[in-house]
Amino acid sequence: MTTRLLLLADTHLPKRAKDLPGKVWDAVDEADVVLHAGDWVDVALLDALEARARRLVGVAGNNDHGELLKRLPELAELEIEGLRFGVVHETGQAKGREMRCEANYPDLDVLVFGHSHIPWDTSTPRGLRLLNPGSPTDRRRQPFCTYMTTSVHDGVLGDVELHQINSPSGGHVPA
Repeated sequence: MTTRLLLLADTHLPKRAKDLPGKVWDAVDEADVVLHAGDWVDVALLDALEARARRLVGVAGNNDHGELLKRLPELAELEIEGLRFGVVHETGQAKGREMRCEANYPDLDVLVFGHSHIPWDTSTPRGLRLLNPGSPTDRRRQPFCTYMTTSVHDGVLGDVELHQINSPSGGHVPA
């Protein structure tokens, strides 16, 4: 069996964009599981993703308030085909991230996180995979808005693909 995953974070709707780019909605339709690492900002996106995704796992971020905090945990854990996943918004500064996450999440195989809007794909010495998909709507200091896709097949994480959203209308470009 193969399970297709879409990794999102830092969507900041409707502050950074009115809606997710079409490419992202297409990826939602193709995914078996959508993982969102926080900073939704508006509960309307949570409702829309819950209605459209086959399965949605999300957490609250530091810009999420009200109903989002009531409905979303700070940490979500799930198992997909034998791999143990965690989803969290913040992991702290980049320096020392691998060792900090290895200590904080000893029972996970993959940790999906957000907050920085900077794509990240590394592994810790014991093999914990750390994935930050960036933001599909607010590139900040990055050249493109981004999201990630991957899959799990027979308990093995497949290739992780970082997707770029090239058009300025596809995401917020700070002045």
